[in-house]
Amino acid sequence: MKNLLLFFLLLPFTGIAQDHQQKIETPVSSVIVYLTGGEFMHRKQVTLSPGRNELVFVGLSAHLIAKSIQFTATGDVAVLAISNRVDYLFGQKKSDEKMKTVLDSMILMEDALAITRGNIDAYTREKSMLEQNQQVGGDKGATAAELKASADFYVQRLMEINTEIVKLNRKQKNQQDIYNRLNQQYYSMNRREHPPMAEITVLVNNNSSAKLISDIELRYVVSDCGWAPAYDLIAEDVGKPIDLKYRAKVFNSTDVDWNGVKMKLSTADPMASATAPQLEKWTLNFDQPQNYKQQNYQQQQTYGYINNNNSNAPATLQSQNVWNESAAKGNVDSEEERPNVQYEQIQVSELAAEFDIKQTYDIPANGQPYIVDVTSYTLNASYRYSCIPKMEREAFLMARITGWEDLDLVEGPANVYFGGTYVGQSYIYTRSVNDTLDLSLGRDKKLVVTRTKLKEFNQEKPSSSTKKETYSYEIVVKNTRKTAVEVELMDQIPVSQDAEIIVETQELSKGVLDPATGFVTWNLNIPPGESARVVLTYSIKYPKNKQVNTRKYKYKTRARF
Repeated sequence: MKNLLLFFLLLPFTGIAQDHQQKIETPVSSVIVYLTGGEFMHRKQVTLSPGRNELVFVGLSAHLIAKSIQFTATGDVAVLAISNRVDYLFGQKKSDEKMKTVLDSMILMEDALAITRGNIDAYTREKSMLEQNQQVGGDKGATAAELKASADFYVQRLMEINTEIVKLNRKQKNQQDIYNRLNQQYYSMNRREHPPMAEITVLVNNNSSAKLISDIELRYVVSDCGWAPAYDLIAEDVGKPIDLKYRAKVFNSTDVDWNGVKMKLSTADPMASATAPQLEKWTLNFDQPQNYKQQNYQQQQTYGYINNNNSNAPATLQSQNVWNESAAKGNVDSEEERPNVQYEQIQVSELAAEFDIKQTYDIPANGQPYIVDVTSYTLNASYRYSCIPKMEREAFLMARITGWEDLDLVEGPANVYFGGTYVGQSYIYTRSVNDTLDLSLGRDKKLVVTRTKLKEFNQEKPSSSTKKETYSYEIVVKNTRKTAVEVELMDQIPVSQDAEIIVETQELSKGVLDPATGFVTWNLNIPPGESARVVLTYSIKYPKNKQVNTRKYKYKTRARF
């Protein structure tokens, strides 16, 4: 009876022991890279024995999200269970000469530290023994000569001991510092070379009575990888199409290298819910005006919004760097620490976009950005110039592109090349509600712009109760190009927010005034080699006993001595 009970107790464990186990270490076959996160796919052909088989996938990224694991197998195969765990010792047995050298140095330093501590302990014990045995001559006492000799011995020996202890303590501190640095280096190398890896165990059942060759596929979502757009805008000259090179910066911090992987970029949500979507109320409102921002000595200055009536994009938008771009081309030292990846919020279309990358890429797991070619477009564009001489005494060439919604662009920075020269960085800003995308192609030195104060018109007329100030400016735009150009010229007059402050417009030179913002716009067509001249004159009247800041200033940083 006892033997029968023991047989039944061991029966479940015997069944588990009979499972055919295979350890599978297979590289990543393909990756879907999302803006934040990615989906890994592993494919392999395995032979399954009849009955239950335990497939253990090892060397996987520990950044995987367990609830995203999916497994499929061809043939008459049933999936019984899936589990995962983290293996902190994976790869520890692999030889590494650099790590071995550091480890050997640590062992030698441990021995040296032990010897130094032992010497300090020996001197400390001797010092304690001397201090406890200070009696000289026993019960009969001691002569003066004996006392002097004894005192000299104690003083001399204690001085020698104290000197040696000081030297040994300093030596111990230096050895400990060296050991700590070696330990830190070993830990860093071990973390980089042998990080903890995930392990996924899949229990399947081969329902056939013979061995089965099955194609298996394992999918799961990981964090700590992603991509960001990087564009190149190339224009040869005004009137010619624009070449838009769509590229992406892809980073991988998953502890698993991607070697020759087939890649797809996506703007979808990798952890999208399986629940059917529901529509929410869609309301429209006027966008709040953005700010024209300019960076100067790390101090940000804000000016009024530039409204071109065709786009809600700001004239210039400073974008937060997503990565440290020192190794954008992939030339990175394997000993470098991974960069601290930062994120920013952007807007993308509700319908996710996907880009199949034709070429395979190697993306090491070092967290550095690597450039991936996505696609390219040749875009027909209409050109015009935007000029705000109050802020910049230069004209900016703007390219207008229609139908950009079909390009699946994700907002981001763009390097601008015009006439074979790099002119700076712009920003593709896709939040406009219009069907026209305005791209800034940088400054054009061939349009000479001046804005001059006409002093003879500036006057202050104090009266008994009010004060009136008049300002007049002449703006001249000269076209030195060989073709005619269209220029959208903008300036402004102040907008009063108090009934006692009266702003009167006296001369606009046919410019169009927006009373709400005070912006004045001139649409100029300037023939080659000719100039256009406009005059802006306005007056401000306010109570004499009150102070009004009638001039606009910007703030900059300078040295103070």
